[in-house]
Amino acid sequence: MSDLPFGFSTGDDDDSGKRRAEGNGPGGNDPFGFGAGGAGGFDPSQLGQMLSQLGQMISGMGQGMGPGGTQSGPVNYDVAKRLARQQLGSTIAPITAGTTKAVTDAAHLAELWLDGATVLPAGATKTVAWTPNDWIEETLPTWKRLCDPVAEQISGMWTAQLPEEAKQFAGPMVGMLGQMGGLAFGSQLGQALGQLAKEVLTSTDIGLPLGPAGTAALLPTAISAFSEGLEQPESEIMVFLAAREAAHQRLFAHVPWLRQQVLGAVEDYARGIKMDFSAIEEAAQGIDPMSLSDPSKLEELLSQGTFEPQTTPEQKQALERLETLLALIEGWVDVVVTDAVGERLPGAGALSETLRRRRATGGPAEQTFATLVGLELRPRKVREASALWRRLTTDVEMERRDKVWEHPDLLPDSTDLDSPAGFIDSIIGGSTGAFDDPLAQLAETEARERDAADLGKAKADETDSGETPRDEGDTDPDSGTGKP
Repeated sequence: MSDLPFGFSTGDDDDSGKRRAEGNGPGGNDPFGFGAGGAGGFDPSQLGQMLSQLGQMISGMGQGMGPGGTQSGPVNYDVAKRLARQQLGSTIAPITAGTTKAVTDAAHLAELWLDGATVLPAGATKTVAWTPNDWIEETLPTWKRLCDPVAEQISGMWTAQLPEEAKQFAGPMVGMLGQMGGLAFGSQLGQALGQLAKEVLTSTDIGLPLGPAGTAALLPTAISAFSEGLEQPESEIMVFLAAREAAHQRLFAHVPWLRQQVLGAVEDYARGIKMDFSAIEEAAQGIDPMSLSDPSKLEELLSQGTFEPQTTPEQKQALERLETLLALIEGWVDVVVTDAVGERLPGAGALSETLRRRRATGGPAEQTFATLVGLELRPRKVREASALWRRLTTDVEMERRDKVWEHPDLLPDSTDLDSPAGFIDSIIGGSTGAFDDPLAQLAETEARERDAADLGKAKADETDSGETPRDEGDTDPDSGTGKP
């Protein structure tokens, strides 16, 4: 099956357009194979047969996965959670008291060291050790936020593509399609999360704030597996990862707009998905509606790359915004953690490079994210962002460096990462319009805007009262120096 949701594939637009033009099945451009008129016309009896078969198929799918639970949204998250836990098996060992203490001690030490590397105070109110099952349970609310826009978009496109005549009869079928899509997406989500839960090291391992706000979490089982083959002792690796988790928590806790910006960019990308229904048309032409009673036919249809998303300008903007934000976050964390633990943990540099390569090569985290929302979660300019934050740390010290996070408009953009000299000069007082205090400059701009608005209102009030607004150059007429 494709790595993208519901068999997403990045097909060539020209080829897909050619397929649309060459469609010669009974449905023409109708992806469901229903004629909207013409020789065949729309046959309501055929729809009735499909409704019956769809109902039987959905029932069979639910029974095959166990109790289906209730589906209140576009994704069946009960199925997702159950399948994810099935992948983990029934032998998940609980966290021992000794392991919990080791995680707590590592986090405490990391927080002490971070105090000297950033002005942002501790952001986590508690540090916990999670099993893979805990990770699934605690991060599922955020996955719902990320996956729902994709599923809603797909579901809405199905309905939008129905012929007008079919829409009059399709109410029950649309509901069944929604249930079927919810089961399919829930199944795919469950398989992906089950795999990811075995390998993530912390709650922020993929760069997103997946866990509850204020909770720093490490996964000791995955950390032990990650430590195998590395030169550093596992205890040092634990402290290093605790420092990274704590640095992420400080940033997300004390930059209140950041969580919404990151998750919002993912949502915007998902909502921009557009599908090419030519592949659905081809599939529908070769499938007998009565054969849909066989679940294997549905699986075959979903695994053929049937849906082809079209990249939109809105998606490109959201992707660039997300990649830049993730790079800035990861770059800042790299610099802060290096300053905090570098001299204390001799292997910190090697560990940073190992994690960077793990992300850059498209490991399990990125592949899972691509599967779930059709988006490669790969910050492509982490090295550039790290270099920018390092230069700021050296030239203006950490306090002014961290002030850049106080407003989204103050952050460097993607062009600044490619060519950071102008941005850095603007912070340190160089030749490109420097400002010593970014917030002071914003306050000054807002004050000027308020003054201009007040002046405009005063002139408007004078006009309403019957007075003639006096030009700034006017003088007292009796003085003999005024305008005629």
